[in-house]
Amino acid sequence: MHYADTYALIEILRGNPNYKPYKTLITSEFNLLELAYALTRDYNEGKAREILEKVRKELIIVHPTDEDYTDAAKFKLEQKKKGANVSLIDALGYTLACKLGIPFLTGDEAFENLENVEYVK
Repeated sequence: MHYADTYALIEILRGNPNYKPYKTLITSEFNLLELAYALTRDYNEGKAREILEKVRKELIIVHPTDEDYTDAAKFKLEQKKKGANVSLIDALGYTLACKLGIPFLTGDEAFENLENVEYVK
């Protein structure tokens, strides 16, 4: 089981063979929002909705709490002090993965050397 960030979800949809081993995936509505943006940008609104409907059936969707939001904000601030530019949605995904005790699956270079990350290109 892994927490899939938007980068991972896009790579899976593109058929990247490096993501084939990852079957049971968790994500949040926020990652689905980012995915919807990418799909709408790359295809169109109708195709984006069609793909999202299928993707939802394959994922476990977690619903963050206010504590999760503040943990993500704290993580983002810590990363900013280190010079890393991490989005709030990625910060939330990473902290959720840590809370759930599962690896954060991504190919985002900002996470390449962090603990609890499965970095896949």
